Amino acid sequence: MWIPMARWIGACAVVVSTLSVAYAHHSITGVYDTRREVAVEGAVTEFHFVSPHPFVLARVDRNGAAEQWRFDMDNRNEMREIGVTADTLRVGDRVAVAGHPAREEPHRLYIQRFERSSDGFSFDVVDRQPRLRRAPAR
Repeated sequence: MWIPMARWIGACAVVVSTLSVAYAHHSITGVYDTRREVAVEGAVTEFHFVSPHPFVLARVDRNGAAEQWRFDMDNRNEMREIGVTADTLRVGDRVAVAGHPAREEPHRLYIQRFERSSDGFSFDVVDRQPRLRRAPAR
């Protein structure tokens, strides 16, 4: 009796862990409104080069008010392939970003176009893949 129960518990554990991983890895269209695009400019306050998706936090001044925005990038490996590293962005860098807004979180975008004004470092997302336009000068 104990062995069948142990197998059943083990099977349940596998199903639950599989579902949680599937839920954690979201589709772009499930989280972001890919029919809309928003463009903002601001100053980097934090850059997190983490897995699975690096992201930038930035202060954006709009309509006379400062807003904290989050810009989500493609996965870390794809960003690394185009030359982005943990040192690519620094606090204070001025950036212009265009992307798809999050469906449920204001002030959050999935990056489609990104440019740092100081040196023109820029990339676009084409067919869901980041493509470097101009390499980082640093």
